[in-house]
Amino acid sequence: MADSLVIAGRAFRSRLIVGTGKYRSFQEMARAHAASGAEMVTVAVRRVNLTDRSKESLLDFIDREKIFILPNTAGCYTADEAIRTARLAREVGLSSWVKLEVIGDQQTLFPDTEQLIEATRVLVKEGFVVMPYTNDDLIAARKLIDAGAAAVMPLAAPIGSGLGIQNASNLRILRERITEVPLIVDAGVGTASDAAEATQSLPRRTHAQAPLRRRLQPPLRRRPIMVSRRSGKSRRATRTPPCATGFVPREFFWFC
Repeated sequence: MADSLVIAGRAFRSRLIVGTGKYRSFQEMARAHAASGAEMVTVAVRRVNLTDRSKESLLDFIDREKIFILPNTAGCYTADEAIRTARLAREVGLSSWVKLEVIGDQQTLFPDTEQLIEATRVLVKEGFVVMPYTNDDLIAARKLIDAGAAAVMPLAAPIGSGLGIQNASNLRILRERITEVPLIVDAGVGTASDAAEATQSLPRRTHAQAPLRRRLQPPLRRRPIMVSRRSGKSRRATRTPPCATGFVPREFFWFC
């Protein structure tokens, strides 16, 4: 299990996390999940039907015997919003784990680290396993860990950019200095080779969240990513094009 992703004592064989947003259909999403080999997917709590079970929901297409659901607080701009969203996810039976997002800038979707740390502190005290999306700042990451974060998820590039890892030096510093929790590269992963770089070129215990969504045929797109995270090679994958309007809110990795 040396190469497993272990968070809060739970081991995942796959070091890749994928998302549930922006597929053309729920059936396509399910095929993509199966092809990727991922064992964890993120679900944006504020963008999923949680109450009217008479209507079709993406949750109906996730095999919870095989895939662990990680709710996320995408779209939250304050600590209070994020805390309420995480509580809702737990109350409806999704999970007591949360990928915590508190956005500070609507255009770039960069995180508000002050609000993020506060929300982490509150949710950890309430028994949540918190995995915050953050920037590549060592000091902020250390404060999140001190607040009880079970993992830290620094961005590799702006959300929606598909630019790949633009800050490898900073990520290496994070990995060298943060050894007590997993480091999950989030946002900006645009190709299978990006995922491979995150999981293999960077120091050990680095993992990746990838935006396996939208263009091309997703099952074909995900197989190279599955290969890449094992071997570091991929010949068929192409870079995810940036969002046409720049950095647009997306349930992205969504995780990404």
